Amino acid sequence: MAITVTDPRPIDRAEEILTPKALAFLEELHQRFAGTRNELLAARRVKRQRVAETGKLDFLPETRDVRDGEWQVAPAPTALQDRRVEMTGPASPAKMAINALNSGAKVWLADLEDASTPTWTNVIDSILNLRDAAQGTLSYTSDEGKQYALRTDAPLAVVVARPRGWHMPEKHLLIDGEPAVGALVDFGLHFFHVAKQLVLNGHGPYYYLPKMESHLEARLWNEIFVFAQDFLGLNQRTVRATVLIETIPAAFEMDEILYELRDHASGLNAGRWDYLFSIIKYFRDAGEEFVLPDRASVAMTAPFMRAYTELLVKTCHQRGAFAMGGMAAVIPNRRHPEVTEAAFAKVRADKTREANDGFDGSWVAHPDLVPVCREVFDGVLGDPENGGRPNQLDKQRPEVSVTADQLLDIASADGQVTEAGLRLNLYVAVAYTAVWLSGNGAVAIHNLMEDAATAEISRSQVWQQIRNKSVLADTGNTVTRELVERILGEETERLRTEFGDEAFRRYYQPASELIADICLSEDYTDFLTTPAYELVG
Repeated sequence: MAITVTDPRPIDRAEEILTPKALAFLEELHQRFAGTRNELLAARRVKRQRVAETGKLDFLPETRDVRDGEWQVAPAPTALQDRRVEMTGPASPAKMAINALNSGAKVWLADLEDASTPTWTNVIDSILNLRDAAQGTLSYTSDEGKQYALRTDAPLAVVVARPRGWHMPEKHLLIDGEPAVGALVDFGLHFFHVAKQLVLNGHGPYYYLPKMESHLEARLWNEIFVFAQDFLGLNQRTVRATVLIETIPAAFEMDEILYELRDHASGLNAGRWDYLFSIIKYFRDAGEEFVLPDRASVAMTAPFMRAYTELLVKTCHQRGAFAMGGMAAVIPNRRHPEVTEAAFAKVRADKTREANDGFDGSWVAHPDLVPVCREVFDGVLGDPENGGRPNQLDKQRPEVSVTADQLLDIASADGQVTEAGLRLNLYVAVAYTAVWLSGNGAVAIHNLMEDAATAEISRSQVWQQIRNKSVLADTGNTVTRELVERILGEETERLRTEFGDEAFRRYYQPASELIADICLSEDYTDFLTTPAYELVG
C-alpha cells in the first residue's frame, strides 16, 4: 500500500502536519480499516432498499440481549463531566477557532464536517489550529491589525473534534491511487499530532462521530480507537466519543451503538437537522405518508421528534452516558436588536425544553448564545461554582416507552407543503452550496445558521415532492419538474441581484446547476456534498 499527497503544501507550515510519520499512520489506518468501511457503506444501500420496499424499520431482534442487558459505558473523565453548553463551529480559520475556545462554553465542537468545506487548505489548517490550541500557541492577527489570542482569565472550552462522515473521500491523499477515507484522514491527523498533548493538558482526544447508521459502524470506530491508542502508547479508554444520532436507522440502535463503544463512549447527541434529512432520504420513495411539511414548520414538539429525543435521553442515562441536545438554528444579529431578542427567546425556549427533558447540555452556534444556554441549564443543574450538579445522569426516564411506530409517525407532524416553502428550499440550497463552494461550510441566511444538514433537507424535500407530485397548500399547484425549474430560475436570478455578477459566476451559478441536477434527476443523490466536493480545490 502506497500513500501519495497530491499537494504537500496547501498552506504555510503544512509540512508540520504532513510529516512522514503522520502519513505512515494514515497508511496503517487505511490498510487495517478502509476495507471494512467500504463494506459497511455497501450494507447501508442494501438496508435502505429493503426499508424502501416495506416502509418499515424496527429494533433489531438479534440484539435484544444488548437492549435488555445491565451494562454501562466507561465513567466520563473529569474534563467531560460538565457539558451544559457546547459551542459548535469550524476549526479554520484561526480567528473562529480562538473565538470558540474563548466563548465561555464548556465544550467546543471543532467541526471538520458539516460546518467546514473540506478543501485541502481547510483540512490542514484545521489540524494545525487544533494542534496550536492544544499547545497554547494559537493566535491570529487580522489584516487590520486586530489581534486574537487564547484567553487566560477563564478556562478554555474543552475540544471535541468531529471528523467527516464515513461517506466522504479525501482526494488530496491517495492510497494506491484511490482517494483516502476522509474520516480516517481527519481522525488520523488530529489523533497523531494532538492526542498526547491533550492528555498532558488534563483532557484527552475527544470526538464527535457523525452520520453513522448502525452499531457495526460504531464497532469499526471502536476498533480504530483501540488500535490508535496502542499505536501511540496511550492507555485504553483515553479516547472518548459522542455519537450523533442523526440518521433514522441509528435511532433504532442507540443501545447497540453505545454498547459497541462502551469503553470509549461519552454520550449521544440529538442531531436534529441531519435526522430530518435522513428521514426524507430513507423514505423518499415510500409514499405520501413520509412527506414532511415545510421544514420551517417541523418543530421539536412534533410527536415523532419527541419520541426520538425522549428515547435518546432514556437510553443514555440508563447506560451512564450523556444526552446532548441539538442545534437551535436561529442566531442573533448585533446590528438588529429585534432579531437578537427574537433569537434569544427562541433559543431559551428550545433549551428549556431540553433541560427539563433531562438533557445534560446542548449546542449553540454563536458565542452570544452561550450565556442564554448556560442560564437555562444552570437553572436546572445549579451554579457549577456553588455546588450545582455537573449533569443530569441521575435523571432516569423509566416512564418513557417508545415504539417503532412512534419513531416513524411522520404523518402526525403539523404543517403543510407550500410553494413558499419550496421557494425557500431552493433559495437556501443554492445559497448555501455557493458559500460551501467558496470554502465556508457554515453561513447565516436570513438569521438562521445554515450548514450542510439544512441544505440537505432543503434539496431532499424538493426531490421527494417531485417524486410524490405533492400539491402545494398555498397555490394549489402540483410539484413538477417544470415548476421546480421555473422557481429555481427565479431564485437563482434573485441571488444574482443580491450578490453581484462576479460572485454569481464563480459560485452561485455552478451551485444552481448542481442543485438542478440533483433535484431533477430520476436518481436520488445520497449526499449533496459528494458531487459538490468535486467542484472545490
